[in-house]
Amino acid sequence: MKQVKLFILFFVIVASSSAQEKNLPQEVIVTSTPVLPLITPEAIKASMEYLTSDELEGRATGSEGIEKAAVFIENYFKKNNIKPYFEIYRDTFKIGDIIGYNLVGMIEGNDPKLKDEFIILGGHYDHIGEGKEVNGDKIANGANDDASGTIAAMEFGKHFANSKTNKRSILITLYAAEEMGLKGSAHLAKRLKDEGLNAYTMINFEMIGVPRAKDKSMAYMSGFDRSNFAPILNKYAGEEVVGFFPKAKEFKLFFRSDNFPFFKEFNMPAHAISTFDFTNFDYYHHVDDEADKMDYDHMASFINKMIPGLEGMMNAPTKEVTLSDE
Repeated sequence: MKQVKLFILFFVIVASSSAQEKNLPQEVIVTSTPVLPLITPEAIKASMEYLTSDELEGRATGSEGIEKAAVFIENYFKKNNIKPYFEIYRDTFKIGDIIGYNLVGMIEGNDPKLKDEFIILGGHYDHIGEGKEVNGDKIANGANDDASGTIAAMEFGKHFANSKTNKRSILITLYAAEEMGLKGSAHLAKRLKDEGLNAYTMINFEMIGVPRAKDKSMAYMSGFDRSNFAPILNKYAGEEVVGFFPKAKEFKLFFRSDNFPFFKEFNMPAHAISTFDFTNFDYYHHVDDEADKMDYDHMASFINKMIPGLEGMMNAPTKEVTLSDE
């Protein structure tokens, strides 16, 4: 009899608790959502070590090495549920007798209206092939330039394909023939414009493999004054991730990276973000631009800090990022 009474008491308590929860205001009912793991240095390093291996021969456009890089990236897209934007991942172009491939993946937005607007994230996955020989090494593996930016774009794609927290749609665009004069990004930007893509903004990640000095902003943005992109991004990130770098304007970096063809075609905010500031890395177009020179903790920190900034911009109800009047 005592066991029966205890069971009845337990039932009454549970029923009462359930009834109270149903009467709670909706805003104070706690719901749990899965927390995705942060981007890890180990994951970045694994991709870096393959893309910069001698097997890929410096990833010159048209080479067998860059073909292997393209297959690696395509398999990464498939594994992480990043869908092809076109019928296949490849956007093919020709430069004389050389055939190049841009790679284009898509993460569809989750908002019925905003998903028709696209945020473009990119980086160039080609490099120069061979450089001046040093200690018997002629292969210019291109770790900082620009396997680092390529991997950042890939990791952003993986994150949003799994989190599904983007209201606007995302294109992950990786270019060949940057080293031949922005030829790959120029081809893709024109194709997307001709096909009527509703593009909102574009960010190109260029050489983000090494940190800046501690008294500097983590990264800088080319064409800083051309839009309000940086302050909007920093607002959602909750700190100054992207700052102003005077030499970027002096060296006209806005026109020298894969953001420029998208600005030219779409007349929209399109910038390159970098942590290379000409003082912190000595191996630009050098055979010692190797995986072991990269700072993986810095790269992971940069990517993770960028995620809330990107997400805020992707999910804002209106297009907050606009071109300046200059």
